[in-house]
Amino acid sequence: MGLRGKFLNGPLGFGAAPLGNMFRNIPDEEAAATVDAAWQAGTRYFDTAPFYGAGLSEIRLGKQLAQHSRDEYVLSTKVGRVILDEAETGKRDFGEKGGLFEFGRANKIIYDYSEQGTLKSIDDSLSRLGVDRLDFVWIHDIAQDFFGDEWLAQFETARTGAFRALTRLRDEGVIEGWGLGVNRTEPVELMLGLTDADPDGSLLAGRYTLLDHEHALQRLMPAAQEKGVDIVIGGPYSSGILAGGTHFEYQTASAEIAAKVERIKAVTDKFGVPIKAAALQFSLAHPAAVAVIPGASKPERIAEDHAALAAVIPDDFWHELRSQQLVSPDAPLPIDR
Repeated sequence: MGLRGKFLNGPLGFGAAPLGNMFRNIPDEEAAATVDAAWQAGTRYFDTAPFYGAGLSEIRLGKQLAQHSRDEYVLSTKVGRVILDEAETGKRDFGEKGGLFEFGRANKIIYDYSEQGTLKSIDDSLSRLGVDRLDFVWIHDIAQDFFGDEWLAQFETARTGAFRALTRLRDEGVIEGWGLGVNRTEPVELMLGLTDADPDGSLLAGRYTLLDHEHALQRLMPAAQEKGVDIVIGGPYSSGILAGGTHFEYQTASAEIAAKVERIKAVTDKFGVPIKAAALQFSLAHPAAVAVIPGASKPERIAEDHAALAAVIPDDFWHELRSQQLVSPDAPLPIDR
C-alpha cells in the first residue's frame, strides 16, 4: 500500500531515540525544548520506541506533543520489546546496543514478537505517549543477530504473530501502516520475499547513508521499489560521525571510518556544503526513500537539520563525490532527478 503522501510537512521527521537518554543523561527541560523546537521548525513526523530508555522517550515525546491536536502530526513507534514494571537486576544484553540507554529508566525489557506481545506493546505505548492512536508501527530489531542461531525462530514468531496482528490492525483502519524497524538489511529482504506478508514500508537505520549504502543499494532498495514498500531512512548521520560526533554503528568510530569521513569533509569544505546537508539529501535521493528521521537531543540541532535539507548543493559537489569513489557509482543522487 505504501506510505507516500502520508507525511505532513515534507520528508524530514524527528527520531526520538536521544530522548531516551541515548549516550548521556539528558535533562527533562532540554528534551522538552528539543521537541518544541522541532514542532516550531515545522516537523510533523515523530518516531519513537519502547526500547529508547525503557519507555522514557515515549513519555517525554508524548508530554510535549500533548500540547497539539493529534490530527496535526504523524506518529510511529515500535513493537517487539515489552517494558515491564519491575526493575532490571542483572546486566542488560542487547548486543551492539547494550550500552546505548544506560541512563534510561531501569525497567526490565523483554523481547516478544508474538501477537499477544504486539498488542500489549501497542497498548503500553499508547499509555506512555498519552494518545489514542498510532499512525505507523515498526517491528523493532527483529533478527538483530541475523547470523546467530536464534534469528530464524524469532523471525517466524514475528511472521505468525506481529506481521498478522499489524496487518489486521491496518486493514481495520486502526493504524495507517506497518513494517520493520531495523538496522540490518537482511530481515527486510527476507520479509519482502514472503508471499504472506503485506507491509507498507520499513524503517531502515544506518544502512542507507553516505558511509554505508552499498548492500541496501544493490538488494533491498530495488526489491522495495518492486513491491511498493516505502523506506523511511533512520540514522542518516551514521550514529553521529557525519554530524561532528565520534560514534559509528553505536560505537566509537574506527580509524578507517574516521578517515573516510575526513575525505568527505574535504569535499564538503571545498564546495562550502554542510556535511549534514550532503548526508540528508543523499539519503533522500533514492526513489524508494520517503522520509528521513535524524535524531536530536538539543534544540539547536533541529535548525541545522532543516537548513541542511533546504541547502542548495551544486552539481559539481555530487560529481566530485562520485569521481573520488566516496559514493557508489550506482547510487542515485539529487543531480539524477
